[in-house]
Amino acid sequence: MTADVWLAGVDEVGRGALFGPVVAAAVLMPASAIEGLRAIGVKDSKQLSPRRRQQLVTEIKALVPGWHISFASVPEIERFNIRQASLLAMARALQGLPQAPDHCWIDGQDQIPLCPWPQTPLVRGDQQSPLIAAASILAKVWRDDLMIRVDQRFPGYALAANKGYGTIAHRQAIQDQGLTPLHRRHFCRRILIAGADAARE
Repeated sequence: MTADVWLAGVDEVGRGALFGPVVAAAVLMPASAIEGLRAIGVKDSKQLSPRRRQQLVTEIKALVPGWHISFASVPEIERFNIRQASLLAMARALQGLPQAPDHCWIDGQDQIPLCPWPQTPLVRGDQQSPLIAAASILAKVWRDDLMIRVDQRFPGYALAANKGYGTIAHRQAIQDQGLTPLHRRHFCRRILIAGADAARE
């Protein structure tokens, strides 16, 4: 009998946010068991309600043999840029798995430079691979929960509602209150300058 192939799927969330880390999750399963993710309703996290995502986190963790969540910090985003920080977060998530995968499925078009295993980038991977979709759910719920917690530390920015993304209310709060240590300063300045230029046109 041929040994089963162990596959990992990895995805990140928070790439376009103005505030907080970029978070990645990796999920590890034998190839023969992946359809079990479809059976419990795993799909692109953006197509699920917050309540259903919360429910699926418990079901995914009960079903998969291995998973890991990691992130790249705001200082790392500022230092490397968001693209490189996203790849760093995904590399850390994969490296935290309990065993080495035979192959990795990566959401997006980039390969991960720090990944020592064979890998395949998959554009819109969370819509095509249940492994990547499961990773996207874990990462999304973890980051959303973080934003809800830090909302109490930085009141006035509505982080529990906007999850760190650049809503009109969030941008206005930045103009009124300034930037916190967890805002991505380069990105915030670019967004605010672009908004000001648009308002003058």
